[in-house]
Amino acid sequence: MANLKAIRKRIGSVKNTQKITRAMKMVAAARLRRAQQAITELRPYAIKTMEVLSSVASRAGEEEVHPLLARRERKKVLIVALTSDRGLAGAFNANINKAAFRKWKELEAQGVDVGFAVIGRKARDYLRRRNAKIEFEFTGVFENLSVLKAGEIGRAIVAEYKTDGYDEVLLAYNEFKSAISQKIVLEPLLPIVPHSVGGDEGAGGASVDFIYEPSKVALLDRLLPMYVEIEIFRALLESIASEHGARMTAMDNATKNASELVGKLTLAYNRARQAAITTELMEIIGGAEALKG
Repeated sequence: MANLKAIRKRIGSVKNTQKITRAMKMVAAARLRRAQQAITELRPYAIKTMEVLSSVASRAGEEEVHPLLARRERKKVLIVALTSDRGLAGAFNANINKAAFRKWKELEAQGVDVGFAVIGRKARDYLRRRNAKIEFEFTGVFENLSVLKAGEIGRAIVAEYKTDGYDEVLLAYNEFKSAISQKIVLEPLLPIVPHSVGGDEGAGGASVDFIYEPSKVALLDRLLPMYVEIEIFRALLESIASEHGARMTAMDNATKNASELVGKLTLAYNRARQAAITTELMEIIGGAEALKG
């Protein structure tokens, strides 16, 4: 009977866990829908900003090369690792941490000095345990994420790039594909590489320029940091959507596993109960036979 009691207690515990994982899945699904909407709304703005930036940058003379556009020999690299503050999201955090670690060791083998800027507690804890050089960290970003918070992070990265002499900044994050699929992205953030933009030609294919006030350089001084901030904000939104998708999938799998475990425990309980009943019957029959004798 003691064994039956333990199994009953285990079944109750698993069912309670199943209720929690089911609730977490529903919360993640609701948050995922909002995160997807935020990405969709930001995308046209980010594209248009790059178009304007590319148009201005392509017309800036050689003597007007902006520090955020200038390409230098890679001697010092800053990796911005973007994870979440919480777990229970499958391999979401582990994958990005491992990708950042591999890139760190790859660059280090090439004689490159590597530093880190971390967004999220999971990246911070992972890299601290491996004695990485962490230049700065941001935690609690996702609780009240806004353009202002992304701007704060973007300005910190630009300042670090300028003052600490980094030649390149890489951004590592999870790009959202679907609720069950996230893609690890490790892309250059600085220096900015403008894309070629069409549609600025007049009749006969002649390039059309504009009059800039006060100057192209002054415009780039505003546009380039803004673009970095937008890219950071976009990566944060992608990461949030990926996190909710990964958590939803992980909790769905946990709920299914709990159902399977309840089934196995119920079967074990029934078998143990049948064995106990059989044992009791045999004892009763044995006692009756003894009395007859």
